Amino acid sequence: MSTSRADRPRLVLTSGEPAGIGPEICAQLAAARVGGPDDADLTLLGDRDLISQRARALGIDPSTLQIEHHPLAVACVAGRPDPRNAGQVLAMLDTALDGLRDGRWDAMVTAPVQKSTIAASGVRFSGHTEYLAERCGVARPVMLLVAGDLRVALATTHLPLRAVPDALTTDGLVEVLRIMHADLRDKFALPAPRIAVCGLNPHAGEDGLLGHEDREVIAPAIATVRREGILAHGPVPADTAFTPRELARADAVLAMYHDQGLPVLKHAGFGHAVNITLGLPVLRTSVDHGTALSLAGTGRADPGSLQAAVTLAARLAALRSGA
Repeated sequence: MSTSRADRPRLVLTSGEPAGIGPEICAQLAAARVGGPDDADLTLLGDRDLISQRARALGIDPSTLQIEHHPLAVACVAGRPDPRNAGQVLAMLDTALDGLRDGRWDAMVTAPVQKSTIAASGVRFSGHTEYLAERCGVARPVMLLVAGDLRVALATTHLPLRAVPDALTTDGLVEVLRIMHADLRDKFALPAPRIAVCGLNPHAGEDGLLGHEDREVIAPAIATVRREGILAHGPVPADTAFTPRELARADAVLAMYHDQGLPVLKHAGFGHAVNITLGLPVLRTSVDHGTALSLAGTGRADPGSLQAAVTLAARLAALRSGA
């Protein structure tokens, strides 16, 4: 790795589920120095022996990687997660977060984790977003995915579909829209961000004929934040919200649930999209995909989304510092 320079962002990269593709795509990215040698200083957290093994299999010299060692509890087999290694995965997140808080790093980038494996270890865990929010004392984080100029945020994240309507409240949506407005302004340097708000039901409820949530829950939230000067509009029927004409009116779209907004975004940029958590006091970006256990150790995993996450983290960190 090249020598650190004070005027470029310092990023920390967590290698994620050790049995997944995280260690190898992290090794690929760190070795390639994505964005050029002046893009960012990158510290990789993970088990040094595991990452070195995956790196050598890819023809990468492990000595070129700046790895901060977080040892596994038990030996790792590619494609076979072991709950006994969940502590290592969480320790990397804790180290990264602590380093952001004490000024060691400017932003964190996370490779994918296996949520079910962490939960099987006895730790209550539903995802990076929720875990980091709890550690930061943030009650309502907001997941935003970015693919080029398309930005899609989620009013609810990892919930069963039948639980979504009950999870939507006017006060909650007001809070989400305020967080989106603040972070699009402060982190993305959009002075007056325009937010399109999706309806929940077909045709945004069609005046109550197809559901009451659009008229009774979503519309009042939009009216409230508009009175505060936030440029939100809707509810926009979800089947037209992502048409070119509608997207030209918005800097970001707020979808009501995970699979309302993310299929469109992933169609537009899968493999190169970035997940960023809004509402945190720190900068965190991540990949748009999972652990891909069937690809782990094969050398066929594509580091494109991780590259995009590092590039965006570096850009946002530079914007924050005024560089």
